[in-house]
Amino acid sequence: MAESVDVIVIGAGVVGLAVGRALARAGREVIVVERHDGFGEETSSRNSEVIHAGIYYRPGGMRAKLCVPGRKMLYAFCKEYHVNHERCEKLIVANGEKEVARLSTIRATAQTNGVDDLQLLTGAEAIALEPALRCDGALFSPSSGIVDSHGLMLALLGDLEDAGGALALSSPIGGGRVVDGGVELDIGGKEPIKLRSKMVVNRAGLSAHKIAHSIVSVPA
Repeated sequence: MAESVDVIVIGAGVVGLAVGRALARAGREVIVVERHDGFGEETSSRNSEVIHAGIYYRPGGMRAKLCVPGRKMLYAFCKEYHVNHERCEKLIVANGEKEVARLSTIRATAQTNGVDDLQLLTGAEAIALEPALRCDGALFSPSSGIVDSHGLMLALLGDLEDAGGALALSSPIGGGRVVDGGVELDIGGKEPIKLRSKMVVNRAGLSAHKIAHSIVSVPA
């Protein structure tokens, strides 16, 4: 007979842990299942750890809509939970008339996306900030930064567990099926089980589509 839980989140990367944390803090019974023997073993620990300002995204898209509020929330979270991060700022440099003209276009796109703090600089102003540069102009982004992704995930996991949620490592998904009242998953590992849930959140990163296809009766 299958065991049951209110919500299963598949994948213990940054997004999976953040989703699990939010649901647990909202009073849901949550378990995050992860196939590896540690959290954040894939994309979440293999990236540049940049906190993006939201400059380049196509206006109207989801990334453009979510980046600015998400960036503000991330800085606030890191400050509250003492996650190592730095608002290190960024210069987008240009050489020649065509590239300098392009800076205004980039700035206009950023402003459409809600990025309201970009500053156009002359070459001399940019070099004053970074003497090793050689450029004719630049955009200064004071909101760009970096974050310790492992520390961020530790903070999310701690909050998840404090709210009553749980993390199950070495628990790969072997398939599943839609059943009355939810989804039943086959979870492998040293002690394989069948686990039923009213809600499944698939945050398995690059493997998400494979897991979705392995669950019988999930719409393609």
